[in-house]
Amino acid sequence: QVRLVESGGGLVQAGDSLRLSCTASVRTFSNYVVGWFRQAPGKERGKEREFVGAISRNGGSTYYSDSVKGRFTISRDNAKNTVYLQMNSLKPEDTAVYYCAAGDPSRFVHTVLVSTGTYNYWGQGTQVTVSS
Repeated sequence: QVRLVESGGGLVQAGDSLRLSCTASVRTFSNYVVGWFRQAPGKERGKEREFVGAISRNGGSTYYSDSVKGRFTISRDNAKNTVYLQMNSLKPEDTAVYYCAAGDPSRFVHTVLVSTGTYNYWGQGTQVTVSS
């Protein structure tokens, strides 16, 4: 069982930066691909959860959605069992609950990474609100 805890959310203004953290309770965190997803206000959990990005097991590869590419960066420190989501140039449309998720897919490709079904473990989410 892998327990994930997100932190770092908050209220910021448009153009600001924020860094989210996702810390895992398992020693073998390096065995998992980690993805970030977000759910905008008014969306039920499990529906319309938007893929943000993902990072490979050793951190050597990342993949981002077009909506955040160039503004968001995912990194990981497996020694600390933590994955980070650095968010720059935030926009009001980035407002959402952000979730990290861990999975063990056989391939690190678009169709696999964007699917919520790829990930077996999810955090509770952290709220990010960007005011205009």
